[in-house]
Amino acid sequence: MSTKNIHISDYNYPLPDERIAKFPKAERDTSKLLIYKHGEVGEDVFYNLPDHLPEGALMVMNNTKVIQARLHFRKNDAQGQPTGALIEIFLLEPAMPRDYEQMFQQRERCQWLCLIGNQKKWKEGVLTRTLKIKNERLKIKDVSLALTATRKGEVGTSQLVEFTWTLSASSHSSFNVQRSTFNVSFADVLDAVGELPIPPYLNRETQESDKTTYQTVYSKIKGSVAAPTAGLHFTPRVLSAVDARGIERQEVTLHVGAGTFRPVKSETIGEHPMHTEYIAVRRETIERLLAHDSQAIAVGTTSVRTLESLYYMGLKLESNPALSADDLHVCQWEPYETTASITPAKALQNLLEWYDRNGETVLHSSTQIIIAPGYDYKIVKMLITNFHQPQSTLLLLVSAFVHGDWHKIYDYALAHDFRFLSYGDSSLLIP
Repeated sequence: MSTKNIHISDYNYPLPDERIAKFPKAERDTSKLLIYKHGEVGEDVFYNLPDHLPEGALMVMNNTKVIQARLHFRKNDAQGQPTGALIEIFLLEPAMPRDYEQMFQQRERCQWLCLIGNQKKWKEGVLTRTLKIKNERLKIKDVSLALTATRKGEVGTSQLVEFTWTLSASSHSSFNVQRSTFNVSFADVLDAVGELPIPPYLNRETQESDKTTYQTVYSKIKGSVAAPTAGLHFTPRVLSAVDARGIERQEVTLHVGAGTFRPVKSETIGEHPMHTEYIAVRRETIERLLAHDSQAIAVGTTSVRTLESLYYMGLKLESNPALSADDLHVCQWEPYETTASITPAKALQNLLEWYDRNGETVLHSSTQIIIAPGYDYKIVKMLITNFHQPQSTLLLLVSAFVHGDWHKIYDYALAHDFRFLSYGDSSLLIP
């Protein structure tokens, strides 16, 4: 059977609601660790993870940071007061500017592709809300801003929304601050009014504690709307133990999109559209991958998608070295429709040469790759990951990694009281 003809119903398993971890462990690294090694299954505690890893290996982690991507507005009434229906705007990805770093530095105006909750109640008009914001750069506290949202049209299955934010009249008079000098970034706005988007299957409201527990301890680069959850178990003491074992750590960035929660609704996966996610990889990481024989321990499926996409980017460069970073985008079915005619080392070498030709130290591109049974892993040799939803693309990725042996892993986890999904327990998979 070809990969596109895989029936998602073959990747189902019973997951009672009580097995879904609604909150994390009080201490991150005390979660359980399932160990699948050469077909055998056992368990340990996560803080012992380094003991099960080969000395001198290379570990790759995703340093993305979850943004407070949910914004709530009230529809204005006839008098222009925000007393009407509650509208939720969920930020998906930047539209203008498209670059994440530039987006969060924007002052006064920006545009995002969004999902809109209660969309029928917002067919036209501008949504407005007032917010209080602190600006330590100007030593100002509790300044009032007016934030507006305007729908600009549909883009595929998303809505293009423009946001503007300006000082309210009272702030101008009270603090004698000119609009041109009050530099409030969009990052400041989100910090003030955004809500962290915890996964929908937790079936609860976001709590203040989630702002800390739903971020990895090494998160740095803002952009995700969901956490790379395999990394949530790491603590400074585990990272120190990894270092003490001589395991080198490198970081990549993949901004996790809302599509990671999109269920596979089609009967076969060939009809399921994968979402695009944006990645950034430093030149140094490519060098270190080459130094480690193009093999890595991946922390999480997002690191897997990034590392495996690098191979296909390098493969594109084999035939056309002049491609731009945007041209290196990896399409969903590319691994199954192209011939892997070069080694991983050659693909990585091609990328190194791309950095040098273009005078770049970081590659900013994107991937839509789907990894499912039939996929041949090129770079990832070990995988640290949580337990994923039934009938999900992430379960397909795991099945491909363990050569179809996922039932043994998940049966063991269900029988031995493992906790599932984002705040659940972890596993180390060594095929």
